[in-house]
Amino acid sequence: MLFIVRAILAILYGLLVCILGSLYCLLSPRNPRHVARFAHLIARMSTLFGIKVEQRLPPEYSKYGHCIYIANHQNNYDMVTTAKVVSPGTITVGKKSLIWIPLFGPLYWLTGNLLIDRDNRKKARSIIHQIVEYIKKNSISILMFPEGTRSRGRGLLPFKPGAFHAAIEAGVPIVPVCVSSTHHIDLNRWFNGWVIVESLPPIDTRLYKKENVRALSDYCFNQMKEKIEALDKQVAERMTELLKR
Repeated sequence: MLFIVRAILAILYGLLVCILGSLYCLLSPRNPRHVARFAHLIARMSTLFGIKVEQRLPPEYSKYGHCIYIANHQNNYDMVTTAKVVSPGTITVGKKSLIWIPLFGPLYWLTGNLLIDRDNRKKARSIIHQIVEYIKKNSISILMFPEGTRSRGRGLLPFKPGAFHAAIEAGVPIVPVCVSSTHHIDLNRWFNGWVIVESLPPIDTRLYKKENVRALSDYCFNQMKEKIEALDKQVAERMTELLKR
């Protein structure tokens, strides 16, 4: 019953945000600052889902300048966890097919996100160039999910090199964003515990060259894997303490 109530409320809220948001964005379409605004609005549904999102961001997080944020990609709950820490002037990269999702697709495009043909591997090089040019031309940051697909409880999956090629070419730092596991969330349960979102220090990509992309990717992967495991342990300890009360 709780699942049904939550689902209905989430759909109604989502429709409201998408419809009114699209109308609002028509006043200044493709403005990158819209992305953070509507990401934060959608992220408010974390309360509806019984999730308490804890943000651990340094004071300078929103002042890093142009960079590429990378985050672990778990499931649809990324929209209410990772979305909470999207900084103004940051866009995301999504598949072109997203545009065809009723209501959400138009809003995703109107807010200024970048749509690419990720299924065409022959165009991988041009896609990276497109991302680099978009960063330079629009003076924005980009949030990317280097795993390339949702992990769905399988832990941090191997990284694809695209985000790291783009960061090196654009000469911008990489900022890893780690999100504790969300595969345990049950919408029939009133309280789904904590999800911790923590930003790691920026990584200066000027220290790397194109031939060092794998080294950069592995370094980021190991940092994030270690941090996510630590966050999961902290969340588990909190839940254990809660159950003891």
